[in-house]
Amino acid sequence: MAPNKPTTEPTPDFDPSSMALANSGLFGLPFTADQAKLHLLPIPWETTTSYGRGAGLGPSAILRASHQVDLFDFDTGEAWKAGYFMEEISDEWTERGRELKEKAQERLEFLESGEESESEQAILNEINAASNELNAWVESQAAEKLKAGKLVGLIGGDHSTPFGLIKAVADHTKGDFGILHIDAHADLRVAYQGYEHSHASIMYNVTEKVRPRVLVQVGIRDFSRDERTYSEARRTKDGSVGSGRIVTHYDRGLKRRLESGESFSSIAKSIVSDLPSNVYVSFDIDGLEPDLCPNTGTPVPGGLTFDHAASLIAAIAESGRKIVGFDLNEVAEPEPGAGEWDANVGARMLFKLCGWTMITNGLADKPS
Repeated sequence: MAPNKPTTEPTPDFDPSSMALANSGLFGLPFTADQAKLHLLPIPWETTTSYGRGAGLGPSAILRASHQVDLFDFDTGEAWKAGYFMEEISDEWTERGRELKEKAQERLEFLESGEESESEQAILNEINAASNELNAWVESQAAEKLKAGKLVGLIGGDHSTPFGLIKAVADHTKGDFGILHIDAHADLRVAYQGYEHSHASIMYNVTEKVRPRVLVQVGIRDFSRDERTYSEARRTKDGSVGSGRIVTHYDRGLKRRLESGESFSSIAKSIVSDLPSNVYVSFDIDGLEPDLCPNTGTPVPGGLTFDHAASLIAAIAESGRKIVGFDLNEVAEPEPGAGEWDANVGARMLFKLCGWTMITNGLADKPS
């Protein structure tokens, strides 16, 4: 049995087969912060998004949808017994994000018109300063929990939000980790639209400023020429600590492998083989087929099925590697009447990420 592994439900009267209470925690679980081995940071921020809206409400939408997820899972069994705890959504960051999003929309109108304006530059400076402040706050929150022996995941928000967590994980592992990045987009743009920490720049910033051993990208199908050039220039790095190597599995290439008869199990093993023993998973929901996330900010045709994405995460565990942190982003709260499919899918993918994180860290057993 793994060390410190819980063997019973959190309280004697907790029934994992019963309905979740309205005021219960993530997935209806009653764990306290002290009891839980895994802490989730909800970041209600979408200030730099460039198309659709709603990602800032993703954490609250996922929390509501999580109450509909049954706790037994074929893949991860009852890994939830190790304890998941979602921190409270910050009112301060919610309000600041909302105000700055409106200013960003005003600035976008200037950019689209081709006009130059002092107010446009002032908005840019304000948002860049706030993004840096948010990154520092997330890093501080994550570092504190990692130091206390907790595992940490992040629920966005747009895909700029996990930079601070990734930096904290890098410090915690002394740089000896790699990133599995599931996304429709390469996110290798430089300060997109002038935003130093744009949702479209997260992996450029991580590669340049954090420098994991390797960045393995999966499902990529929407990218610029400059992003492709940048990625190719880093393909031949040796994968040592801090090398910043990039390996990209474009969606088109994955589909060709499937069409030629290769099993996805084999494909997943080959993808994971480029990762070191410590793996951070960065999951943009638009890496999935758009019918699974129709309200996400920048949906793109193609993508992974839910089962393929879940199998890819499982392949990390099956290879003996450890998940040292993760994020799930761009799950949008839809417009009224649009349904809650995005949050439903997001909550279930989050459950897989949580479960495999527990198992790979020896805090739960994989079901036989």
